[in-house]
Amino acid sequence: MITRREFIRVFGGGCTLALGGLAPARSAGNTKARVVIIGGGFGGATAAKYLRLLDPGIEVTLIERNPQYVSCVLSNGVIVGERDIAQLTFGYEGLSAHGVTVVPDEATGIDPVNKTVATASGTAHSYDWLIVAPGIDFKWDTVEGYSEQVSAQMPHAYKAGEQTLLLRQQIEAMRDGGLVVIVPPPKPFRCPPGPYERASLIANYLTRHKPKSKIIILDPNSSFSKKALFEQAWAEQYGDMITWVPGGTDGIVQRVDAAAHTLYTELSEHKADVINFIPPQRAGHIAQQSGLADSTGWCPVDPMTMESTLHQGIHVLGDACIAGEPAPFDMPKSAHAANSQAKVAAGAIVAALDAEPIPQPYYVNTCYSLVNPEYGISVVHIFRVEDGAFVYLKDAGGTSPLDAQPWVRKAEAGFALSWFENITRDSFS
Repeated sequence: MITRREFIRVFGGGCTLALGGLAPARSAGNTKARVVIIGGGFGGATAAKYLRLLDPGIEVTLIERNPQYVSCVLSNGVIVGERDIAQLTFGYEGLSAHGVTVVPDEATGIDPVNKTVATASGTAHSYDWLIVAPGIDFKWDTVEGYSEQVSAQMPHAYKAGEQTLLLRQQIEAMRDGGLVVIVPPPKPFRCPPGPYERASLIANYLTRHKPKSKIIILDPNSSFSKKALFEQAWAEQYGDMITWVPGGTDGIVQRVDAAAHTLYTELSEHKADVINFIPPQRAGHIAQQSGLADSTGWCPVDPMTMESTLHQGIHVLGDACIAGEPAPFDMPKSAHAANSQAKVAAGAIVAALDAEPIPQPYYVNTCYSLVNPEYGISVVHIFRVEDGAFVYLKDAGGTSPLDAQPWVRKAEAGFALSWFENITRDSFS
């Protein structure tokens, strides 16, 4: 067990109420502070739970339009039939048991002056502090011929649910000897290793069921997360089945012909049986609409507290925020990062409410990727705050070793499943 004061010391931001720029607590007495949270993913759910654990006197309201959360983490396993989507689906009963008021509604607007959140039902929710964890939105129409409508033919499967199952159906229906093309988005994007794990698991499926088939990754980026580990594994496990084409070598898709199921780069055309096109991304719509995002499309935050640098009293968590220098030294947009950020924000809010100073926070990210169900690789990031900036502690984390023995890869595959069980319990139970 950990006391509230100890929790704040470990996870909170390193500033006093006056220095942090946080919205002041409500007047002294028995009046409770009200925290409203928009978004029930890993960031929003974790923040809701930990606020209630730290101070049961805080009224916490979570606004989430979906009755259940479907995790993108491990969803690549659903695409290849290794996992059922029900295993990735979580309700909010656990948060309700902690005293969180879960509102099944969609946030449509934020009034930072009057401190209210408007919803699609016409209800206005007042707050003293607001946490916004809206995830991502796609930047449709950035590539000629691709649109939200075309995603019904060329699924992105980067918001788990119907799109995940659609891509699974297409892979299963594909002929032996067919071509799968995966198009990752330009950085930054949710789950940086995701497209490459997806290629790995699809290759594993094809090796067993459609061995004459091929996979091409048309990548606008010049590198990718855990590249050396993935490429080593591809060579060992799948031979020449996977071809990665970087942006500097004709990997940038310039046009899509949905009717012909063909992608066009500057020099080539690729007619494919299955096209997994993942569009460019930005912070979720409510962040754009409410002025929390800057010209990059993402939300700048104070590293000490995760508070928006554009609107006081509003904290932004998870995939929507900007956290650090450009890749590879930024905090990845991942479930673990969102979980870690949520605890920092919760600690900062409680410290501000109690007018307590809180020390420098640390942030943690762990990301496992499966090359096949018994072959796992990982990366760990640790961040602290120095001179008002996120700083990646290079010597504190790192990736799986390239020279690892097979038993290590198998063990990491098991660790991936254990990690998922632990983080989902931490966030949703």
